[in-house]
Amino acid sequence: MIGAPPPGAAGPRAADPEERAVVGRRAVLEALRAGQPVSRIFVSRAAHGRGALREIVAEARARRIPVQAVDPRRLDALGRGAPHQGVAALAAVQPLVALDDLLRRARERGEVPFLVLLDGVEDPRNLGAVIRTAEAAGAHGVVVPRRRAAGLSPAVARAAAGATAHLPVAGVSNLVGAIERLKAEGVWVIGADPAASERYDEVPLAPPIALVLGSEGRGLHRLVRERCDRVVRIPLHGSVASLNVSVAAALLLYEVVRHRNHRVAPAG
Repeated sequence: MIGAPPPGAAGPRAADPEERAVVGRRAVLEALRAGQPVSRIFVSRAAHGRGALREIVAEARARRIPVQAVDPRRLDALGRGAPHQGVAALAAVQPLVALDDLLRRARERGEVPFLVLLDGVEDPRNLGAVIRTAEAAGAHGVVVPRRRAAGLSPAVARAAAGATAHLPVAGVSNLVGAIERLKAEGVWVIGADPAASERYDEVPLAPPIALVLGSEGRGLHRLVRERCDRVVRIPLHGSVASLNVSVAAALLLYEVVRHRNHRVAPAG
């Protein structure tokens, strides 16, 4: 049973500045399964302890993480309007890693690098969606400009639906410098731009590869575009001028998966 605090005890504490609220059943469960440092689980008193919620409680007990029943309004406040599905966790802020960490991750797996670089993508929902698809496609990580960011925001973690627990995100001070570093490591850098002359399905997109995508409105910065080995477009046959960056990323990521799988498929 999920216990309420004893009489006279203080209510649920506020999140520490070094903690973030992870809300939603899938996101909380993935954070627990990935071994992220979680200090406390809050469950709505109105929630039914079935399905994923039962798994969350079991995982928390196994890791000796306190689980506390709270008023649903507490979860509303932690989620800041995002649907929490009756559960939230206080987890340590996930820091951005270094580009070298992503390259090391590929080496440790005995694989060549497969990365996504994002140029000017600031909407947390888009960033989270790209991280989620990149993790599903088997990429080794996502690279973003560090700017003033110290870690991944709760909004990004929510949009990624738990993928940030499994896929590292690297922060770099200069995206052009990161591209040059990857090229020096033998990674093929492919930019995406609606104005490109080559179609994405006419280029053999296979690892070692880094896909570079820009924001919907501005696209790739000029210097970033110029540093790419090749630039490809996704053909559009309707009236819209561009695709959402997370949709474009999904198409390109799985084109890489298609070529990678074809390359290792047995003959005949």
